[in-house]
Amino acid sequence: MVTRRDLIAGAAAFSGSAAAGFLAVGRRVEARAVDPQDVIARPIADGVKAVTFDLAERPTALPCFDGKTLPLWTFEAGTTFPIVRMKLGERFDTVFKNNLPVPGEVASIHWHGLRIPNDQDGVPYMTQQPIAQGAEGHYSFVPPDTGSFFFHTHCNSTEHFGRGLIGVLIVEGDEISPPDAEVVLLMKDWRIGPDGAFLPFTTDEGAAKGGTPGTVRSVNGERSPVFTVPSSADVRIRFYNLDPMRISEIGFENAEAAIIAVDGNGLPPIPLESWRMGTSMRLDILLRSAPPGESIKLFDYFSKEPYVLAEFKSEGPPKRTGKFEATPLKVMPFPKLDEASAQRIPFEFSATPTGASIAAAGAVSDIQIGPLCLAKRTFWAINKEAWPGHDHKDLGPPFAVLKSGNSYIFELKNTTPRAHPIHIHGHTFEVLNSSLRHIPRVRCDTVLLLPNERIEVGVVAGDPGKWMFHCHILEHQEAGMMGYIEVV
Repeated sequence: MVTRRDLIAGAAAFSGSAAAGFLAVGRRVEARAVDPQDVIARPIADGVKAVTFDLAERPTALPCFDGKTLPLWTFEAGTTFPIVRMKLGERFDTVFKNNLPVPGEVASIHWHGLRIPNDQDGVPYMTQQPIAQGAEGHYSFVPPDTGSFFFHTHCNSTEHFGRGLIGVLIVEGDEISPPDAEVVLLMKDWRIGPDGAFLPFTTDEGAAKGGTPGTVRSVNGERSPVFTVPSSADVRIRFYNLDPMRISEIGFENAEAAIIAVDGNGLPPIPLESWRMGTSMRLDILLRSAPPGESIKLFDYFSKEPYVLAEFKSEGPPKRTGKFEATPLKVMPFPKLDEASAQRIPFEFSATPTGASIAAAGAVSDIQIGPLCLAKRTFWAINKEAWPGHDHKDLGPPFAVLKSGNSYIFELKNTTPRAHPIHIHGHTFEVLNSSLRHIPRVRCDTVLLLPNERIEVGVVAGDPGKWMFHCHILEHQEAGMMGYIEVV
């Protein structure tokens, strides 16, 4: 059995390694079986959840900045990372104004992980015209699924993420029995120089390799925050990797915990020892907290040294005295994949000659994103095509044309020495197999493709429209590893 210390030894040496497994199962966790009655067949609420966002620069001092104030960009005043909660079945109405400070800076909002109508997906020049500086935009849709989702802009994403322009959307209604507490954790690094100012958010060297790393780590804007939780309690943790490039391997020391959802999608509970996560991926965890006065630490083992992401300190009398039994979540009725009749479509993720040469030379320079949301240089490609080869006014052909309701198997092949978290808009993947790892059959909207790995994923084509398909290491996305599929 692989232990976390084995994973540390294999993973700490490099950020793109295939040495460690996707999952290592630790101590046994009892789990209640999934009942067919736990499928959510229809909305459980109605009404409207209305929010207003004002995208603007707001100088902010977060604890991880050691009191220094930085010009963050946020969705609303008074909140660095807004958390919007709504019930399944509610309509989500959003009005936002683009008051970003850079002349000509356009904006649109993408709702990451949500299977919503194509015209609400928030991709500039593809599903909508971007909102100009000083103008106002809006979205209106009913999320069809429960889960842990988030939202972000989809132009100049490296700078927008780098300045903190990220928010969380939680669609409630998936719990069979409520936990004793819930904690939302947002992991994100910041690129801050010795003078306390932002460093360039992207560089040629970073874009051509594994991404330009941050210099200050944080969870919820703090360094290794401590959360007070009930003692001997079942605590639901919604963990988000919202860094522009970091790959993490999260796990607890000496704790009973189970994975209950991946990218917001419920599954039969899996005992958690550690779990590999690329940027934009989410994990819902049920943790049995420590006895009174003790604490449990959450680590990232994919660092040079294990890094404490957060600590959970127990207070008060014990909430539970029996064995830890992970209760599954209710699940959504997704279309069933027909593997026997599924059409196979190959996707190769590769470096361009320019990217390979820059990575070898180690050149460092800033990358500028133009008004059409494109980098001037391309380092990465999908099926030999680098996305900025076309501007958004001339999209070029899709990677594939799918028929709504039909089943497909995407054969994802990584020919590079770097890992790529591959994200599809408006759909979810059903992970089928890997050439390098044993991967549980999970449903996700972002799948981490390790160096020289081949993964097969099942997709049932959803609503008609043009849907983006890209690496979610943001510098890779902006420098070529992006395109789209079309559903008819």
